[in-house]
Amino acid sequence: MLVYEMPVLLQKAREIAKDVLAPNVERTDKEAAWPEKGIRALQSEGLGGLVIPTSQGGQGQGLLSLAQICEILGQECASTAICFGMHSVGSSVISVNATPDQRERLITPICEGKHITSLSLSEAGSGVHFYLPQTTLEELNSEQYILNGAKAFVTNGGNADSYVVSAVMVSPEVPVGQFSCVVVPAESEGIKWGNNWDGLGMRGNSSRTMELQAVRVPRKNLLGKEGDQIWYIFNVVTPYFLIAMAGTFLGVATSALEEAKKHLIRRYHTHTGSNLAQTSVLQHRLGTLWSVLERTRRLTYHAAVSFDAGEPDALIALMAAKVEVADCVVSIVNEVMTLTGGIGYRNGSRLDRSLRDSRAAHLMSPTTEILRVWIGRALLGQALLSD
Repeated sequence: MLVYEMPVLLQKAREIAKDVLAPNVERTDKEAAWPEKGIRALQSEGLGGLVIPTSQGGQGQGLLSLAQICEILGQECASTAICFGMHSVGSSVISVNATPDQRERLITPICEGKHITSLSLSEAGSGVHFYLPQTTLEELNSEQYILNGAKAFVTNGGNADSYVVSAVMVSPEVPVGQFSCVVVPAESEGIKWGNNWDGLGMRGNSSRTMELQAVRVPRKNLLGKEGDQIWYIFNVVTPYFLIAMAGTFLGVATSALEEAKKHLIRRYHTHTGSNLAQTSVLQHRLGTLWSVLERTRRLTYHAAVSFDAGEPDALIALMAAKVEVADCVVSIVNEVMTLTGGIGYRNGSRLDRSLRDSRAAHLMSPTTEILRVWIGRALLGQALLSD
């Protein structure tokens, strides 16, 4: 696989967004269809291994590139952006401590564009506390584990080739909060998928329930060591997940702002001959929205660069970025719908989709409220998971 510089990767993403995502986004939204064409196009252009180190055959990019590419994709199709983002999160989790065998069986196909993965952490019983799984992992023999439980809101559910699943070991000695992650192949016996995703927004992300009934998983699919997944949560899962979401919803906000600009420029009053772009109060409102979006984008990029550079407070900035992006996208889309009036309010308009997609920004775990608590705890030197 060829390794590309960031400008080339960003250009590839722009071309895919324009040529593949844009023509298919209405179908993705109306039919709640997993955006296969967009995902396959990203794979074919070498972006499947975006965040995997070059030493393992990937593009060797970090959070900044992931944020920018998710933003580009999110401008045309938020569902594709989050599906790609979750694949990238899963890829980073698999690669960070990959064994030689895992590199051969999992990482190489991912980098070659032949394998899609995803996270499977959330559960209905623990809600937003995705770091407290109830799914169990039990030793069957020296070669296999047995998985039992159920996962909720699995992005790419039923469409990925593998899933990074969290579970607690069946042992009275295992303390609360200590869990492991294993890679579960999609074809494993005992996996049962719930109904197709039929959400208000983000309708193409195939966010489904995954039941695990005595699923046998090779011990060689364990990621890292048994019980060390809290390290993964705060050093890999959370940073990559936060930035993928932040980038995606920056894209939605950017798209909405562009809709406002187009509307104000092309909309004329027939009785005066003037267009809305000449109205000072609307100029003021658009300028304010641009400033909100740009400062939020700069916070997000700063957080990504800080993490890529290994700065100690990077996680705080990443949490703040996701919080601010969520506020930003909901506010901007709402305001743009007001600016565009009845045209934007129509069923099936671009803003209709943006309004529905944007609301997920506050809901996707870690939620806005949890992140605000975690930021405060981090600033005060308290344990993030103290309750």
